[in-house]
Amino acid sequence: MTGRVPRTTYRLQIRREFDLDAAAALVDYLAALGVDTVYLSPLLASEPGSNHGYDVVDHSRVDPDRGGAAGLARFSAAARAAGLGVLADIVPNHVGIATPRLNPWWWDVLTHGRASRHADAFDIDWDAGGGRIRIPVLGDEDAGLTDLGLRIEDGTLRYYEHAFPIAPGTADDGASPGVVHARQHYELISWRRGDGELNYRRFFAVSSLAAVRVEDPRIFDDSHAEILRWLREGLVDGLRIDHPDGLTDPGGYLARLADATDGAYVLVEKILEPGEPLPSHWVTAGTTGYDALGDIDRVLVDPAAQTALDELEAELRADSPQPGGADWPRMVHDGKRAIADGLLRAEVRRLSRLVPDVEGAEDALAELLACFPVYRSYLPAGLEHLHEAAAQAKTRRRDLAGAIERLLPRLSDPDHPAAIRFQQTSGAVMAKGVEDTAFYRHGRLVSLNEVGGDPSEFAVDVAEFHRRQALRHASWPTSMTTLSTHDTKRGEDTRARIDALAEVPALWRSTLRTLRSRAPLGDGPFEALLWASLIGAWPLSRERAHAYAEKAAREAGTRTTWTEPDEEFERALHALVDAAFDDDVAHAVVEECVGFVRAAGWANSLSAKLLQLAAPGVPDVYQGSELWNRSLVDPDNRLPVDYDERRAVLARIDGGELPELDETAAAKLLVTTRALRARRDRPELFTRYAGLDVVGATAAHAVAFDRGGAIAIATRLPLGLERAGGWRDTRVMVPAGRYVDAITGDAVSGDALPLTEVLGRYPVALLLREDG
Repeated sequence: MTGRVPRTTYRLQIRREFDLDAAAALVDYLAALGVDTVYLSPLLASEPGSNHGYDVVDHSRVDPDRGGAAGLARFSAAARAAGLGVLADIVPNHVGIATPRLNPWWWDVLTHGRASRHADAFDIDWDAGGGRIRIPVLGDEDAGLTDLGLRIEDGTLRYYEHAFPIAPGTADDGASPGVVHARQHYELISWRRGDGELNYRRFFAVSSLAAVRVEDPRIFDDSHAEILRWLREGLVDGLRIDHPDGLTDPGGYLARLADATDGAYVLVEKILEPGEPLPSHWVTAGTTGYDALGDIDRVLVDPAAQTALDELEAELRADSPQPGGADWPRMVHDGKRAIADGLLRAEVRRLSRLVPDVEGAEDALAELLACFPVYRSYLPAGLEHLHEAAAQAKTRRRDLAGAIERLLPRLSDPDHPAAIRFQQTSGAVMAKGVEDTAFYRHGRLVSLNEVGGDPSEFAVDVAEFHRRQALRHASWPTSMTTLSTHDTKRGEDTRARIDALAEVPALWRSTLRTLRSRAPLGDGPFEALLWASLIGAWPLSRERAHAYAEKAAREAGTRTTWTEPDEEFERALHALVDAAFDDDVAHAVVEECVGFVRAAGWANSLSAKLLQLAAPGVPDVYQGSELWNRSLVDPDNRLPVDYDERRAVLARIDGGELPELDETAAAKLLVTTRALRARRDRPELFTRYAGLDVVGATAAHAVAFDRGGAIAIATRLPLGLERAGGWRDTRVMVPAGRYVDAITGDAVSGDALPLTEVLGRYPVALLLREDG
């Protein structure tokens, strides 16, 4: 890599309500907090009102609602003046097409069809649509009408608020709207037909996000010209790449990007399954950190609880519409198969059209996708994953063995169109079938149902945690680490409190029994997921709780769905949420459970934060997470942040206050700022990784490591530690010397430091070596 490499980052969600000028006004606070680099969400022009920016409509300009080019220049100047770097998120895989007129490429393709100069920008199967692009916008009431409910207005074809272009010469004879529509290069179809009949590639199952062919050099150049200007002019230092797995050739894309940016710092949003390495041939600094999140969460989970929670999950499944027992691999397979047969059937059908001579190809391809063990392969690398999927698929479906054998040579050939498209599709099936389906059906310990994680891995011991961190330091030392993002299912402090429930499985069982009796849904695992999530985020507003419950239930899809809501079930669902606030017994039980694990959740939160900030990699702090982040799934995790409160807390800390560990979360901000400043100001202390021995009666309750002079010590399983009588004679073995705790300012010396002293005030310490 050339140019600036961040030491730490702080993610900001730039939107109309918090634009680049608002971000510029924040850089003094971020610099004071100890941040090294500001990490910005996508900036290119996107759909109006988008709070995320992943629906880019125009690659040629910075979104005016986010501040425009002038706003980016002002922000960058402010960041530079404060000594901060800038990292920008970009979206190479897809563009927003919800409002066709706003996307000049898409509008031109709809107008001129295959003759459009931008036709090659999109991945369209023209033949499958009879030479037309299928657009799923029609409602049920109009889909069967001759005129489709259309009207011609201002030179466009209109359907309610939707406007589409009219090809030249196709409306000059005064024909009816229905006839004019039949002459266009697009076909408006019922929204219900979209998942099975679309003929353009999209992002996952989002029909308003059309994939672009960035592998074409012209498309790459056209879509990256503005981004490369940012780097060339020093407005940003590096890039975060959204969803590279959707690209034809992620490795080739990264190589081209490295050439175009002269080797700038680049991260990829890549989800790795447990034990799966990031492709070592990729020209990247690493991932956006979900793999680190999973490791940190699991070292803070009590492994002794697994049996009890497994038994509880099995009992809950006896009262559930979900088939079978608590078998996670089966849930993953079934969730993925349902997606391949439903939401992503259009993609599977398109795959099958590439192998017309294979009888039963669609069924066999869907089964292979359901059995694929990772997000995708990068042929010729990763061929073993295809063979693993084939072996499992043939075991599950012996009737498909012949079709699978005929498919394997094509799917193994890196240049075969079916192999290329299969690789692009497998990640979408995994994401929708696991993260957006199975994660909402598995209730055992829902803090583990997180992006990039595998709930079947319940916990890791300290030795395994050390092994993984040492590997990270050796292999990807500048990869990002994270605890919360705009995509996490639950914020870091929601998960930290839920983790504490694993230490008291009997309490959780009795709590859940009472809560289910007050507001039953008839789906035990989902009720466990919902109640645990509410307890993890408590206190939260009724509005947030209702919004989460409805989204979670529809994603789970066991009793209600987005396309077919079950009104009776959803009434019961909302009654459950109301019971948490209005039913005296349910409310008291929630408060009692929260009260029992609250302090342990605080301890887990501080431990997770210190481990993330001190461990190998480039730690990112998601906006506002220097105080408690008890968010739930998006859009809940993208709510506005009160920076006046955070400024005030930081000022008190810088004035000498050592806050109590309490609901104010000031102690978390203390840990965050002291660790960020240490990473920024003392980089020479963070040059290696070595797990440290902890000895004594309660040694299992600490995790400690030496980064080369900076020693991080964190408490794990705090309720068990309390039951055991505290640290007693437990000591951490460190290189002999004098250290100062960056968090408290206390000095300690020696080589066997008593944890009663080092962790006397807070559950964490960051000892910085003061002598040679």
